[in-house]
Amino acid sequence: MLKILLMIVSVALIILSLMQSGKNDGLSGAFTGSEGLNLFANVKERGPEKVISNLTMVVGIAFFVIVIIMSIK
Repeated sequence: MLKILLMIVSVALIILSLMQSGKNDGLSGAFTGSEGLNLFANVKERGPEKVISNLTMVVGIAFFVIVIIMSIK
């Protein structure tokens, strides 16, 4: 039962992570030294972006809780 739930949560976490919009130039900007790469910038998310971000955090926490429960049993 927990294995099936873990697979569902894992797929949901992957899909939600892919649905998030990029907040910088991407991988090429990190290597070329783009000025837009500021990991500690205070970026306000609004609307659907905020919902997806919060849902990703909740699903990520659920993933770790399920993994910990499975390791205890």
